[in-house]
Order: sequence, then C-alpha cells, then structure tokens
Amino acid sequence: MGAGVQPGWPWPGGRGGSPSRRAPAGRRAALLAAACAAGGALMLQACGPSPGRAAAAGKPSGSLVVFAATSLSAAFDAIGARYEKAHPGMTVKFNFNGSSSLATSLKQGAPADVFASANTANMAVVTDDKLAAGTPTVFARNQAEIMVEAGNPRRVKTVGDLASPAVKVVLCAPEVPCGALARDVLRNAGVTVRPASEETSVGGVVTKVSLGEADAGIVYVTDVKAAGDKVEGVPIPASQNETADYPIVALKDAPDAGAAAAFISYVRGPDGQKILASYGFLPPAA
Repeated sequence: MGAGVQPGWPWPGGRGGSPSRRAPAGRRAALLAAACAAGGALMLQACGPSPGRAAAAGKPSGSLVVFAATSLSAAFDAIGARYEKAHPGMTVKFNFNGSSSLATSLKQGAPADVFASANTANMAVVTDDKLAAGTPTVFARNQAEIMVEAGNPRRVKTVGDLASPAVKVVLCAPEVPCGALARDVLRNAGVTVRPASEETSVGGVVTKVSLGEADAGIVYVTDVKAAGDKVEGVPIPASQNETADYPIVALKDAPDAGAAAAFISYVRGPDGQKILASYGFLPPAA
C-alpha cells in the first residue's frame, strides 16, 4: 500500500536531515561510465541495470517518491495502493504537506519523482526554478466548502455567518492553496473574517474543526467528505465559490523518469480518475 511520509522526513544524501541536491544526471552517468571502464570485468555486474529501479520489459519497478498536497491524502493513498497492485514490485511513498511547503522543499533540493500541487501558483514556483521535466498537466479540480463541527452547534448556514464574533474560524495561511481559495470566497461574498489561526496546510483546519477547537473553517469539498461523521459541510453558492486546478508533473532529477511518467499516466487515466471522483474531486476541464 502507498506509504505516507511525514513532513521533515530524513532526506537521502542530506546532512543532519537537510535536503541536498543530487548531482546532475549527466554528471552521474559520466562518473558511472568512468568507474565501469576502470573496473573492467569485475565491475560488469555492478555497472549493469539496478534490479531495484530497472524496468523489466518496460514495466516500472522500485520505489517512487511523490510530493502531494495535503488535500490529496486520502485519494492518493487509495491510488497508490491500486497502482502498486497493478505494478508488482513498485512501491509509492507519499510526502503530504501544504503545496507551498512542498515547493519550497523541492527548491531546496529535496529528492522526489513527482509533484502534485493543489494550485497552479505553487506549481509555477517549481517550474520557474526549472525543476520540472516537461509541462505540468491538470488532473483534477476541487471547490471550497465550509466545514463545521458535527451537529453545527453555531448554526453556520452561509459564508456571511463566518463574520460573527461568536464563530471561531480557522483558515489556511494566504500562501497555501486552501488559504488563497478561502480568501477568494470571502471576497466574492463581500465578507471580512478575522481567523483565530492560519494553518500551514488544510489538514490543520480539518483537525481543529473536527476536534472542536474551532467552530468553522473553509476547506475543500473533498476534505469534508474524507473527514467523515466528525464534521459537516455547508455548501457555498456557485456565485461565491471558486474552483482550484490541481496540476501534476514529473521532476527533472527523478531517479526513474519512466516510473514517474507511468504514475502520472495512471493518475490521469480511467482508474485514477475513478478513484479521485469517489473522493469528491472534479475532472479536469474539457
């Protein structure tokens, strides 16, 4: 099953847990070729294809690291499990966090194969730094919804109700996709809210509302669905709501570009799209 990786996990090759950039692929290939030439026959086996990452008959194998927005956690865990079943010998490891935090980690050299963002702005941070291989493609869309504690004790019915001093509201920070989306919704509704806290990912909002530490928050439709009976959702009218595009891309220094491309194809294909829809995601715009 796809393994979740917590933020701050120890990056391979870094000292003291800090990320470090891998040497460019061309330089790694040149060094390996030189070592093989110097070692002669004794090095032949070691210099052959790695059994852990090599693709037998074009099939991906080994371990794939995917950086993905927190709002994708439940859906991507399910996709990872199904993908591994369809590709025996392949292991998918996820690092779920706010898209802005993930983009920053990638800029600092954190090793990963694939990046899936909850908005195009944070994807642009990665592409502008020339870390992507190819052009990102939108694989899903999402919309905002008000999340309240089960039973809705504050009787929140509209976006305007969030402005009441009696309602403790938490939002994502402005640089986080769910925070930017929430502020668009509030602007569309002409409502001013002073949040009790600003979270670094949508998971922080979900946790505080589900534990009763806050009365309400603006999250994604998919987050309300994934949280189950601990919370309730209050729909936002289309005239006030916004739709977020979710782009995905393989990273330029991915250890196995073929495996990264195969995973992205799976996410965008019929099986991946069916799983995303079951978690409340909308398909890409036609």
